[in-house]
Amino acid sequence: MKPTKLIYAALASLMLGSAPAIAEELSVATFVPPKHSTNTILFKWFGEELAKRSNGSLTMKLYPAGQLGAGPVQQYKRAVEGVADITFGLQAYTPTIFPKSMLIIPPGKATDSMEGTKRLLSVYDEHLASEYHDVKMLGVFTVAGAAWASSRDISTMDGLKGAKFVPYAAMTSPIIEALGAVPVQMPVTEMYTGLSTGTIDGTTVGYSNMTPPWNFWDVSKHLVENVPVQFAVFYVVMNKERYEGLSIEHRAIIDELAGEAVSLKGAEAFQSTETRAFKALAGADQMAKVTRTSVSAEERAKMDAAVNKGLDVIFADYEARGISDARAIYDAINAD
Repeated sequence: MKPTKLIYAALASLMLGSAPAIAEELSVATFVPPKHSTNTILFKWFGEELAKRSNGSLTMKLYPAGQLGAGPVQQYKRAVEGVADITFGLQAYTPTIFPKSMLIIPPGKATDSMEGTKRLLSVYDEHLASEYHDVKMLGVFTVAGAAWASSRDISTMDGLKGAKFVPYAAMTSPIIEALGAVPVQMPVTEMYTGLSTGTIDGTTVGYSNMTPPWNFWDVSKHLVENVPVQFAVFYVVMNKERYEGLSIEHRAIIDELAGEAVSLKGAEAFQSTETRAFKALAGADQMAKVTRTSVSAEERAKMDAAVNKGLDVIFADYEARGISDARAIYDAINAD
């Protein structure tokens, strides 16, 4: 190639490199209503960051309340198949895909959403990343179930005997059984009626379940605190082909936000809601007929021993399914 042509080629390369990225809008599908904290905090922040970092050339459009497909169960599949560019969902709805991620759910060292999320992130690269190979992982985070709402006093092991109790996830049924209660599978949308009619005696809750829009304080006689904390675990994932089809500049922005930033913002969305709900309970008229009880140190020690027995059953089930490192992953999540 002649020198002149080399100069022209170099100039063309520079011009192409400095050209603005093609405008892109990413669709975000959630199953929760528009005012849910993941929408008003997490995805509001995410959209603002995309626009700011790209000078407006990369944006997102939120489709809440199942507009791109009803219900939470198919959210991961919708991301894989490109029904939406980005989806928000729960690993527990597809447990066979995320068995290792779900090891954050049983009680351990974490006591709130932020701590649970940080512990999850600490083991992600080594133990969990392989579960997300079909998508571009943007974030994983937790919400804490830090109390029990019930129609009878279940603040002791004796009180738990025979109680019909909803596990925070089906995988924790062995823990409920070890506590002496009877696991009853039920979605959160049915628990209000379940507590009201006596179909269930109790369930693990976040404080936000007690207040609107859930209003469990209307149908609960007891709110039991200082219990073994369980967690729900969530993901935000992106269709891999959509991600790879973006410009280098836009992929770089996604990469900067993915992982810790999105995960901690998701945890913040849940924890801020729990903090507001906790404060709202104090002095609320609706709590006048609800007895707040803190599990004693002696009873908590008994409960923790029962949790350990339940964990042995859970790990044995993992082993039978060919996942031999479940206990090691749980221990890594809960390391001091």
